[in-house]
Amino acid sequence: MGNILGSLPAGEKIGIAFSGGLDTSAALYWMREHGAIPYAYTANLGQPDESNYEDIPRRAREYGAEEARLVDCRDELVREGLIAIQCGAFHITTAGVPYFNTTPLGRAVTGTILVAAMMEDGVNIWGDGSTYKGNDIERFYRYGLLVNPQLRIYKPWLDSAFIDQLGGRAEMSDYLAEAGFQYRMSTEKAYSTDSNILGATHEAKHLEELDNGITIVDPIMGVAFWRPDVEIAYEEVTVRYEEGLPVSVNGETFADHVAL
Repeated sequence: MGNILGSLPAGEKIGIAFSGGLDTSAALYWMREHGAIPYAYTANLGQPDESNYEDIPRRAREYGAEEARLVDCRDELVREGLIAIQCGAFHITTAGVPYFNTTPLGRAVTGTILVAAMMEDGVNIWGDGSTYKGNDIERFYRYGLLVNPQLRIYKPWLDSAFIDQLGGRAEMSDYLAEAGFQYRMSTEKAYSTDSNILGATHEAKHLEELDNGITIVDPIMGVAFWRPDVEIAYEEVTVRYEEGLPVSVNGETFADHVAL
C-alpha cells in the first residue's frame, strides 16, 4: 500500500470526510495549520441523529477548509439497500446473531461518491477521522480506488506527528479551545453508533466486554425489546411492489425510494 501516506503532504489538497465531530474538526484544523490544503466533504446519508446538515460545511470552513461541500448520498444508499434486500444480503449472521449490513453499505456509498466529488475539485488524497484500529482504512481505500485509481490515502491517525500532539479526545478538545473555537467535547458513550437512512448499528468499547450485552444500548432506530417496561404493539403493514421494488406502504405511494 505505497499510496498510503505516513506524514502530512504539505502544500497539497487533501479531501477529508467531515462529520463535524471532534476527530474530523481537530484533524481539519491541524492539517491547515501544518501547511496542507484541506477540502471537506460531508455525506448526507439520512442519519436520524444529525439535526442540521446544512451547518456542517459552514463549520468546516471555520476550521480552515478551502472548500466544503454537502454531498447527498441518500438515493444511492437506498438503491444499494434495496438491492441487498433482493439478494438476501441486508444482514449477515455470526454465531446465530444477525448483524444488519446498514453500516457496511453506508461505507461503500460514502467511499465512492465522496471520492467522485473530490475528483471534481482536483483532489486526489483521501482523509478521514477513523483510527488505525478499525477496518475503515481498508474500506475507504478499496472503495475509493474503484472511482479514482490514482487515489492516495492520508489518515491523521497513522501520522505520528498528529498522534504525538493530539493523541486523545481531551487533547483534541483542548487544542480547538486554545485556538479560539467554541467546541464542547460531548460525553463519550459506552459504545459506538453508526446510523443512516437504512438503519443503525452499535459496536465497540463496552459492548466488546463479555460481561456486557445489548442491554446497555439505547437504540435510536429500534425498540429496546429486552426492557420489561417496553411494550411492542402488533402492527400490520402492507407493501406494494413494482418490478421487484417497493413503491407504496399501507396504501401511500411515494414519489421516490428515499421518501419511501
